[in-house]
Amino acid sequence: MRLAEKLKCDTVVSEISTGQGTVNFKINRELLTKTVLQQVINDGSKYGLKSELFSGLPQKVVVEFSSPNVAKKFHVGHLRSTIIGNFIANLKEALGHQVTRINYLGDWGMQFGLLGTGFQLFGYEEKLQSNPLQHLFERLGVHFDEYSGESFYREKSQEVLKLLDSKGLLQKTVKGTAVVDLSGNGDPSSVCTVMRSDGTSLYATRDLAAAIDRMDKYNFDTMIYVTDKGQKKHFQQVFQMLQIMGYDWAERCQHVPFGVVQGMKTRRGNVTFLEDVLNEIQSRMLQNMASVKTTRELENPQETAERVGLAALIIQDFKGLLLSDYQFSWDRVFQSRGDTGVFLQYTHARLHSLEETFGCGYLNDFNTACLQEPQSVSILQHLLRFDEVLYRSSQDLQPRHIVSYLLTLSHLAAMAHKTLLIKDSPPEVAGARLHLFRAVRSVLANGMKLLGITPVCRM
Repeated sequence: MRLAEKLKCDTVVSEISTGQGTVNFKINRELLTKTVLQQVINDGSKYGLKSELFSGLPQKVVVEFSSPNVAKKFHVGHLRSTIIGNFIANLKEALGHQVTRINYLGDWGMQFGLLGTGFQLFGYEEKLQSNPLQHLFERLGVHFDEYSGESFYREKSQEVLKLLDSKGLLQKTVKGTAVVDLSGNGDPSSVCTVMRSDGTSLYATRDLAAAIDRMDKYNFDTMIYVTDKGQKKHFQQVFQMLQIMGYDWAERCQHVPFGVVQGMKTRRGNVTFLEDVLNEIQSRMLQNMASVKTTRELENPQETAERVGLAALIIQDFKGLLLSDYQFSWDRVFQSRGDTGVFLQYTHARLHSLEETFGCGYLNDFNTACLQEPQSVSILQHLLRFDEVLYRSSQDLQPRHIVSYLLTLSHLAAMAHKTLLIKDSPPEVAGARLHLFRAVRSVLANGMKLLGITPVCRM
């Protein structure tokens, strides 16, 4: 009680009272409304990212993801690695870090001889252009700063083997292979094979060589590998070997593992190629859109269908912990009601059409006192929390925090859309509500773009 007496009200806190063992503050609502809405609109795509939660210095971040074995048929793991890696890179970039995105082409480089200089020579570019992965990258807006392959590290792998040998860490086996014993006491579970009996290097050695090379090249503060959880032990061993080789920066390396997607089938049977997924998404979405009466004549129904479809796929993928396996279901992915990517896109398009219908003429005339309804207040409070959610995702690199935030925002917007009418309201009320909906759409679009989704304006 004494504490409450000493506290003074000010422009932000309009009332202070006490409860049982608590001190309650009442916030000046009009000020809250004005501050939040102005900030959302002024900060634009930077809203939430300027928060004092992110006051650290910018870092150099390397993200290796989507590393396909292009010679083999596509498997859903590539899709997951691509969308998760893209999200992590987007988030780090949005937070002001300098991000290098690397696609490591596995054994595939070996079949095409030299990578790098040999790109044009071997028609590598065309090979990648005609590849459905490339199409996915262009839709998703995924780009890479560097493509490298295992063959690229063949010489460097030999240097790594020499270095291990010079430190007395290399042991020859009866079979003629070379191993490194990470436990130091012969525990078979922590023995890592680094060389075949014919003297050629293995996956682990090449990953060591690649890591050392990237440290030289980028001098990174953090390097993140995005692969399925089956590779967890592999990366633990690689990081451990870097440590015992004397590279202290090994602790800056991090593996983000993800679970397995089960049951992804198309009408033609099992998914083998990425094209199957993209075509299925598009055709199912076009079908859904055709059955909905409100679908306006779209300029490019194919493109809209693909954007909405990819949003559906990404949201289904990002709703849970990345580490958990999940059962894929086309029906669940495309529900327009409920917690889906379709619902997010629908909400965005609906809010966009509000702005189109009523124009921006209203927007100058704006009185915060008109936004006192509980629906408005809960939206404002939710908008205010965006930075916390970004912070949580930046800490554990899990997109689910942002996903559930955007779904809640969309549900709040849907309820408000029914009650906070703009048509036939007095101009200042209409203006204030338009302002609110415009802020919601802006934050919704920001969040969707971080996740790798392109918001649609009509559907």
